[in-house]
Amino acid sequence: MRAVTWHGKRDVRVDTVPDPTIQAPTDVVVRITSTGVCGSDLHLYEVLGPFLSEGDILGHEPMGVVQEVGPEVTAVEPGDRVVVPFNVSCGTCWMCSQGLHSQCETTQVRAQGKGGSLFGYTKLYGQVPGGQAEYLRVPFGNTLPIRVPDGPPDDRFVYLSDVLPTSWQAVQYAAVPDGGSLAVLGLGPIGDMSTRVAQHRGVENVIGIDLVPERLERARAHGVTVLDLSEHGRDLADHVRELTGGRGPDAVIDAVGMEAHGSPVGKLGHQLAGLLPDAVAAKFMETAGTDRLNALYSAVELVRRGGTISLSGVYGGMADPLPMLTMFDKQIQLRMGQANVHRWVPDILPLLTDDDPLGVDSFATHRLPLEAAPGAYATFQAKEDGMVKTLLQPA
Repeated sequence: MRAVTWHGKRDVRVDTVPDPTIQAPTDVVVRITSTGVCGSDLHLYEVLGPFLSEGDILGHEPMGVVQEVGPEVTAVEPGDRVVVPFNVSCGTCWMCSQGLHSQCETTQVRAQGKGGSLFGYTKLYGQVPGGQAEYLRVPFGNTLPIRVPDGPPDDRFVYLSDVLPTSWQAVQYAAVPDGGSLAVLGLGPIGDMSTRVAQHRGVENVIGIDLVPERLERARAHGVTVLDLSEHGRDLADHVRELTGGRGPDAVIDAVGMEAHGSPVGKLGHQLAGLLPDAVAAKFMETAGTDRLNALYSAVELVRRGGTISLSGVYGGMADPLPMLTMFDKQIQLRMGQANVHRWVPDILPLLTDDDPLGVDSFATHRLPLEAAPGAYATFQAKEDGMVKTLLQPA
């Protein structure tokens, strides 16, 4: 089969690799029909190379049609249409029973001290082959795949793999009170969808902050009040307070993460790590690594006293300096973590079989063949061509 594989920093290719096979009685093999390129994939493209091996298959936002099932699979059968969550979660352990599928005890990567495994996402999270491919082996066939109806195009359901539950959890964790306000830092796929989820759930004052014109216009078209960071960088807090009764927003979602703009020290750390041999760089990042924290620092500054910061952008630094005096003084509440996909599916799936209130049918800016993946990664990282969300279509 053809698959998107990692070969080094800013070097992804589409290679011919062996087809996946049934390895356990509850495995299924899915023929992929659509698979997203995620902002988190760019961390693999740029920063997290020390935790990858050449030839690793990338991607964690797939959907498709069940091709083959193991002998103990009863929940799906060949021909069923399914979405595959990015969490590799068993659905039956204690953590999964608590709605913490990202901490699945069956797939925790204990050798790395990490939570549940993820598709297509480094040695830290199990080095499980990903879904930017023609076929994908999916374990836990009775509990992991999400069956979806035939009929609507893939765009209606594919975001159940990551974008929708990540955004839903970000808004849930933000805990905006009735009549309250929410600022969203970063209007990439997760930030953009978070603004839509917040509006759907009744948050009237939603403020989106970014510096890419196409992203700002996209959010503005959905009724979001937008601020251009390139215009308001130094006085951003003042402008946000003007829009929130002088106090600041009740909650801030940081949808940017470890590669924020305006973080020269963290950027230098990333560059230095990139010059080290992989084994040394991995150890450095696991013990002394720092993230580019400008977005998180902005969230701490913007949120009102007693407010909540919800982190959905991925962070990975082990020595990140946090402004604890300010955070303690402002009595900030902080919630974060990988999205627990199955926890939110019952809330989201009914919206996708209704009138598309979240605008998923037109959410993708680009739909490309799988073979175009290398160019898509480069364009997405450079924030060019108005690219916000790309779906690769192996067929």
